[in-house]
Amino acid sequence: MFDQGARVERLLARHRDVSVAQTGSLLRRDEVLVAGSDLARAEDLLRRWTAGSEPGPGLTRLRLNRSARVDVCELSLLARERGLSVSPNHLVYGQPMWWTGPADRPRPAPALPAPVVEGTGPARDVTVAVLDTGLDPHPWYAAADWFADHAEADREVLDADLDYELDAQSGHGTFIAGIVLRRAPSARIVARRVIGGDGVGDELQVIRALHGLKADVVNLSLGCHTFDDRPSPLLQRAIAALGRRTVVTACAGNTASDRPFWPAALKQVIAVAALDGEERAWFSNHGWWVDAAAPGTAVRSTFVRFGEFDGFADWSGTSFAAPVVAGEVAARVARGMEPAEAADAVLGSGPVRPGLGTLVA
Repeated sequence: MFDQGARVERLLARHRDVSVAQTGSLLRRDEVLVAGSDLARAEDLLRRWTAGSEPGPGLTRLRLNRSARVDVCELSLLARERGLSVSPNHLVYGQPMWWTGPADRPRPAPALPAPVVEGTGPARDVTVAVLDTGLDPHPWYAAADWFADHAEADREVLDADLDYELDAQSGHGTFIAGIVLRRAPSARIVARRVIGGDGVGDELQVIRALHGLKADVVNLSLGCHTFDDRPSPLLQRAIAALGRRTVVTACAGNTASDRPFWPAALKQVIAVAALDGEERAWFSNHGWWVDAAAPGTAVRSTFVRFGEFDGFADWSGTSFAAPVVAGEVAARVARGMEPAEAADAVLGSGPVRPGLGTLVA
């Protein structure tokens, strides 16, 4: 198994503003997030430690005075005791396999035929938002009008550290988009880059991408364990604000445990574990909070062109099980169902297994 301690050390060397909580969660150092409606009270409560603020849609990031050596977890708990929506800025990260073995990184794969819309076309348009590493031009959709709508800021960055090698999770978002399109060929993909090519982002980036988002389905193949194993109230609010007309799918995580992984474990989210054949993939999280399980080992999909890769790859992880469910929901929406109705249909379509939920083929 990959040396997790060594991996964390490398992450901390690359992201020098990150600290590790006692529970193992990764946080942006000296930052807390505050809901807009609670800002005045929170600023009053935290005034003695605050060094500056950065307002934004729906929330504000408060920067704390580093010399005060404030524990952001304790400070967040203090604020929550007073009824305020305050949270540390947790790191989130994509969830392919993070272990050694034949599938720990994407592997070049033969091309797949492009998905084709069958029949006379969809009964209605369906939009799937993919909040991830961005989206690369690919023959499956490079000429689509929806791809042309994407800004440069939402394209994949393949070699951010300029070492002439593909970054560890570059292509993650492009891979996920292909999985969705294989299940729902008529879907319009809306990609937002919220994690880098190393697979790392934070709660703030995800919340800002969710603010005002219009989509039938949102896929979040990312997440984290929180410092107190409870959901971030800020992220919970952002997802709840999407309403019942948007279905959210999220990966259950790859730590092979039943510890809740967020945002997947939120009640408003469909948490998706990974299957290896008909059994749980050994790396997949599981537990009472998991709603579904889908194929997540040696998945083949669209990928970037870089080095030995020519647009397709095989990859493993709960990251790639979640868009299977997202695609199944989107396919039913395209046939005329409402998103919530489509989600219920998918979750009622297969056998149910304890700790894994509905098995989606």
